[in-house]
Amino acid sequence: MSEQSEQSETHAGGGPQPEPIRFFGTTWVGRDGGYGLRRAGVAVGSLAAAVAGCLVLRFAYQGLAVADVGGFVNTLVVVMFAICSAVAFRKTWEGFTRRGTGPVGEDSLRSLKVIGFVGLLLAYFFRSLTEAPGEKLHREEYESARTQYEKRRGARTGNPAARKAKSGGSNGGGAKSGKSRRK
Repeated sequence: MSEQSEQSETHAGGGPQPEPIRFFGTTWVGRDGGYGLRRAGVAVGSLAAAVAGCLVLRFAYQGLAVADVGGFVNTLVVVMFAICSAVAFRKTWEGFTRRGTGPVGEDSLRSLKVIGFVGLLLAYFFRSLTEAPGEKLHREEYESARTQYEKRRGARTGNPAARKAKSGGSNGGGAKSGKSRRK
């Protein structure tokens, strides 16, 4: 099975357990336990970090201007950070709605997301305005696991011997048909 279904296997209470989300734990399930305050905190924190990151990038750009490295290098640095931020925003946003295809894809994008950290932080900010980042994906997986668990649990209820007796009478011979199969 998938990693998600292994994490949501049954525990002592029965049924799948929700997967915790960073900064939210499992409060996203019932949207209780300070969920709204946590969402506001994530929104404010990610926006503040993005603004602070932009200030640091501005100081770095001013350092390049003081060093007089030339217009080409200045343009190259600005374009590089803009592209990396845009790609980091898009990949982070997509990560909130679907799982990655594998660990290789996430590892290869890690350095790009570090360079484009402003885009990553802005993605967290905008997503936290509507829901906990990744809540939609986790909710779909949790509801699917609960539905599968209920189906499996419903199929096991009752006495298995009683089901065999009910279905065994339809072939006309019952136990006699079992003897004829052995011969």
